[in-house]
Amino acid sequence: MIMSEINKSKKTKTGSVVSDRMEKSIVVQVERKIKHALYGKFVKKTVKYIADDPENLCKIGDLVLIEECRPLSKRKRWRLRTILDRSV
Repeated sequence: MIMSEINKSKKTKTGSVVSDRMEKSIVVQVERKIKHALYGKFVKKTVKYIADDPENLCKIGDLVLIEECRPLSKRKRWRLRTILDRSV
């Protein structure tokens, strides 16, 4: 095998928890800013990811770091890595 194939790092994203109602799962909203092609204004784009939270540690409003993993269910392809900031 080639060394680059062995040392592939997993993608990570930072976002805030918008739902923790599911058992062992959270919904994380990731926001990014892109520049509009014609007008040059920065526009916010948001995407929601379902992430695995096996110990149910997260609450709504927490800032978390998630990483990609193998498919865990129909829509769950991300896993909670760390909680960066707790909500009050």
